[in-house]
Amino acid sequence: MSVFDRFKLDGKRLFITGGSRGLGRQMALAIAEAGADVVLTARTQESLDQTAADIRALGRKVLAITADMADPAACTEACERALAEFGPIDIVINNVGGRREPTPVEAQSFEDWQRLLGFNVSSTFICTKLLGGAMVAAGKGGRIINVASISAWKVLRGMGGRHYETGKGAVAQFTRSVAADWAQHGITVNAICPGIFMTEANERWAKSAPERINAYLAQIPMGRFGRPEEIGPLALFLASDAAAFVTGAMYVIDGGLDLW
Repeated sequence: MSVFDRFKLDGKRLFITGGSRGLGRQMALAIAEAGADVVLTARTQESLDQTAADIRALGRKVLAITADMADPAACTEACERALAEFGPIDIVINNVGGRREPTPVEAQSFEDWQRLLGFNVSSTFICTKLLGGAMVAAGKGGRIINVASISAWKVLRGMGGRHYETGKGAVAQFTRSVAADWAQHGITVNAICPGIFMTEANERWAKSAPERINAYLAQIPMGRFGRPEEIGPLALFLASDAAAFVTGAMYVIDGGLDLW
């Protein structure tokens, strides 16, 4: 077998949350290009339709589900629909999360804290429980990839919204815990920990707060921010047989931001 064959995903099925834009879109496209069919979830119909069309253009099957995965009921329904309509899922990427609201701790209500912490953690738990649980029951192994962040352990200066660091720290430890539990079932569970990538949201942030974004840029040894398409190959590696002996790992992709 060629080393390149170990990265092929022909006949596999991916389920990815927040898969229509930014990093999620690029991971979905990379894994589809390697041969997998895809279940996409997203809140925005227009971007969902566009990414679904781009995946179909690669010759893959797509099930596009419009859902707010921060809503536990909607998240559960999306997982159940994927299993019922698309068959067994081989790869899960829990991508939903974000800072959303940069409210300082002293000004944040408990209700907002719970809501935003749930946004960063709940869908990862639900999708892992339902789709990963189906992998356990099937006994054929699988791949789970959680999108954490370098903010799981590194505090970005001058930012509000510490629910984000807290939530991503929880995602990182959840990843390690489930990896230990499910290794015996041939299911690998790993996390991707991005630094700052120039997604659409961060491009808007750069325009609204250029001084702050330039301050972060100065801290990156490589001297630039990440390009969204650069995360796709890492996701493909973790989804493939090339990573069959990798589990419980945190893969940092940040241009060196975490080094200083």
